[in-house]
Amino acid sequence: MDDDAGMGGHVPVMLERVLELLGPALARPAPVVVDANLGLGGHSEALLAAHPGLHLIGIDRDPFAVDFSTRRLAPYAERITLVHASSADLAGVLARTGRASVDGALFDLGVSSPQLDEAERGFAYSYDAPLDMRMDTSQELTAERVVNDYPAAELTRILRDYGEERFAARVAGLIVKERAKDPITSTKRLADIVRAAIPAATRRTGGNPAKRTFQALRIEVNAELSALEAALPAALDALTLGGRVVVLSYHSLEDRLTKQALTARTRDTSPPGLPVPLPAHQPRFRLLTRGAELPSDEELARNPRAASARLRAAERIRVDD
Repeated sequence: MDDDAGMGGHVPVMLERVLELLGPALARPAPVVVDANLGLGGHSEALLAAHPGLHLIGIDRDPFAVDFSTRRLAPYAERITLVHASSADLAGVLARTGRASVDGALFDLGVSSPQLDEAERGFAYSYDAPLDMRMDTSQELTAERVVNDYPAAELTRILRDYGEERFAARVAGLIVKERAKDPITSTKRLADIVRAAIPAATRRTGGNPAKRTFQALRIEVNAELSALEAALPAALDALTLGGRVVVLSYHSLEDRLTKQALTARTRDTSPPGLPVPLPAHQPRFRLLTRGAELPSDEELARNPRAASARLRAAERIRVDD
């Protein structure tokens, strides 16, 4: 949910395309949509305005996002249910709200602009701030704990797997060396350590060398990938016939998981060589996008933070007997 967000200037990413893709699934009496990453409620607001009979279930682990969206969506108060929870608990949220099925599901992944722009949240290497990075500020695990308490091997794995950092072992090794002198508690000190660990030739290209490390720590602190691995299949399971899901991802790890989950549901799994496909092995979904769609040049001019967005969508075409 990389949005350009102020109290009055929230720019939802690829909004027109999201509305276009979800629209056919919501053109029925009393449709229900779940926004699994509510954020500042820009997509939700547009969906509620476009579909007067729509009931929206919004989920977010950030208390600020829930509070902000509650105020923003106040004109639609009778048609919304907003829940402070991780998207990993999407199935549980639907069960508790009495909605066994939904007609649409939206995932706007990643980190929001308020989280990036509020220095005290500790998400950004461009500010000197406490190492925090929690989306849910009530949880115990912080980036500071990860950096100072995790063994070198575990730090290396996180940086390699979640940050796709080529020099993960070097960065982890220098972190361990430096934290032995004094605990690493600030974003600036961590960014300086990462910079020192990256070879000079590599530092000259590709932007800030701390970017990959900060991404990796954020994913670890917030269990972002495991949340998506739980939430997306739960949303697909809950979709009605003709229901649609739209996923906006912002880095290759999220997009890869999304592609795998959608591909698994849109593939014929009948054993090869059969003269007639087996109904039980026919795909339950069809893809609505060819590969991952990108923001338009016009959108990038309005909202540069949309540059990394990748959109995929699918529709349920079959239900189990």
